[in-house]
Amino acid sequence: MIACLIIHGYTGGPYEVQPLADHLKENTDWQIYVPTLPGHGDELELDDLTYEDWLLAAEKLFKELKTTYETIYVIGFSMGGMIAGYLAGKYAVDKLVLLAAARKYISVKHMAEEVGDVITDALKGQLTDNEFYTNFRKKREAVPLRANFEFTKLVHYTKPYLKKINIPVLIAQGQNDPVVPARSIDYLNKEIQSEIKEVVLFDQSEHRLCLASDKDVLNELVFNFLTKSVNDLDGHL
Repeated sequence: MIACLIIHGYTGGPYEVQPLADHLKENTDWQIYVPTLPGHGDELELDDLTYEDWLLAAEKLFKELKTTYETIYVIGFSMGGMIAGYLAGKYAVDKLVLLAAARKYISVKHMAEEVGDVITDALKGQLTDNEFYTNFRKKREAVPLRANFEFTKLVHYTKPYLKKINIPVLIAQGQNDPVVPARSIDYLNKEIQSEIKEVVLFDQSEHRLCLASDKDVLNELVFNFLTKSVNDLDGHL
């Protein structure tokens, strides 16, 4: 029996990875698990939570799955990618997929471009139509500053586990990601020592790969990676 654990990102929820989860449900007989990390989901309640709460929640579910399933694949998006890497470095995971994993975060270049667009729309009187501004304002009101520090702690805590990963891994990143810079893929490729690695950079995609214009291509990419035998995978690209 196969289980697939998919972990969403910081201040997000299962909706960030739902198209991928649905694709795997429709095309396999696996059991797909997409938990909501503490304080996350449609309504954010991040006060008084620590990075340990997020790690322990994912770790507890993974341990429960290990008691039932022979094979477990783990997929992580953004902060969830670092949690997935932590699990793969610490436990026996069969395959790992990292989607815009937050090894590095906040792309200064693309953030500057987004801010420039906000200023332009403000001058035009169209600020409420700017998606970046709307999301930023919503998150600023719902996310306490302390939670951002906890996110940073989680990245630093999980980073050493990347070097312990020695299983087949797929690493995907968007070139136009304003949150996780594209060069993050190079850090992951260098630090993860797996003999079998597939590294893919999507030229048009931004941060939320599972919701981007390339999502159908991504779905097939992940599906093919997880369903192929180890011998059929391309190896280190």
